[in-house]
Amino acid sequence: MLIEHRGRRPTVDPSATVAPTAVLSGDVRIGPRTRILHGAVLTAEDGAIVVGEECVVMEHALVRGRVRHPVAIGDHVLVGPHAQVNGATIADEAFIATGASVFPGATVGRGAEVRINGVVQVNTTLEPGAVVPIAWVAVGTPARLLSPDRHEEIWAIQRELDFPGTVYGVDRASGMAEIMRRQSAFYAAHDDDRMFDDPES
Repeated sequence: MLIEHRGRRPTVDPSATVAPTAVLSGDVRIGPRTRILHGAVLTAEDGAIVVGEECVVMEHALVRGRVRHPVAIGDHVLVGPHAQVNGATIADEAFIATGASVFPGATVGRGAEVRINGVVQVNTTLEPGAVVPIAWVAVGTPARLLSPDRHEEIWAIQRELDFPGTVYGVDRASGMAEIMRRQSAFYAAHDDDRMFDDPES
C-alpha cells in the first residue's frame, strides 16, 4: 500500500519488490533490488526513510523516520521480522534480527549485528562489526553491551542519553499526559493521508 503523507509520496526503484500488504507512507525511498515483505510498515512521519540496494525488510518490521532523526539504511541490510528501526542510521551489511529495536539517534556500524530481541538505545553508536547478543542492550557512545539483568548499569548510562527529549521533544519531568497530548496531535497529520497505486505518479 502506497500512501501520500504530509504531501510526500514513496518512490520505489523499478527493480524492487513491495508486497501488497506492506505499507510505504510519505517520503520513503526504496533502492534497487530491495524487498519489502508482507506486513512491513515504513512510515516517514516527518523525516525521510532511505533504503539502499539489495536490502530485505521482513514481515511486520517497522521503520519510522522523524524530522530530527531520519532513517538511512545502507546496502545489503536485513531488517528481521517484528524488528523496529526508529530514526536511526544502519550502515551497509548490518543485520537487525527478529524483534530487535534500534532507537532514534542510534547508529549501527557496517557489518554489525543486533541479534534476536536486542536493543540499541537512543543516541547510541554501535561500532562496525559489533554484535549485540540475544536480548542484550547496547547503550552509549561507544556502545557498552549489557545483559538485560543489569538494569541499573543500563539506566545509569541511558538516563543521560535523554530518551524523552530525543523521541518526544520533552523533558522527563513533563509526564506521560503531556507526551501523549503531543503524540496525539502529531499523528493527527495522518488524517490527510491519501492512498495511490503508482509510485512513479
